[in-house]
Amino acid sequence: MDNGRDHLPTTEAAVTALRILATEYGLAIEVTHDIGADQTSRRSAAGVGVTTDPDGTLPHEAYVELGGRPRVDVRLFPDDDALITVDGVECPDVARDDVPAFLRALYEGHAWVKARRFPPGHFLMVPLPGDRVHKEFILVGLSSWLSARTQ
Repeated sequence: MDNGRDHLPTTEAAVTALRILATEYGLAIEVTHDIGADQTSRRSAAGVGVTTDPDGTLPHEAYVELGGRPRVDVRLFPDDDALITVDGVECPDVARDDVPAFLRALYEGHAWVKARRFPPGHFLMVPLPGDRVHKEFILVGLSSWLSARTQ
């Protein structure tokens, strides 16, 4: 987990990585699991009583709430991606393998908010391994945590 580039092949592996991260940063963690095509959010077309995907596997989705500041929620999807919400700012389509690095950037103070003058706006900027940066437009007002990171 030190390099933030671990391959997280399953939702359960990602949840385990987040539990370790929560312990490292002294954060409370709550996890809710949804297992089966009839339970996961992206499988609503599965039909009544259908629990498996066409290949016979059980899709597994998890919702993770982390305590502390900023307020962070992570929805891990069975399709190897995640939706991370940081103080109300939704960051969709984060690769599951990038979730630990994304959260480390937040908790270690490497993420920042970029202010744009014209047209006015703010972007949450989160550095990821490989010289990549996740950039997300902030539709909601700035929380005190986000405001403190504005550049």
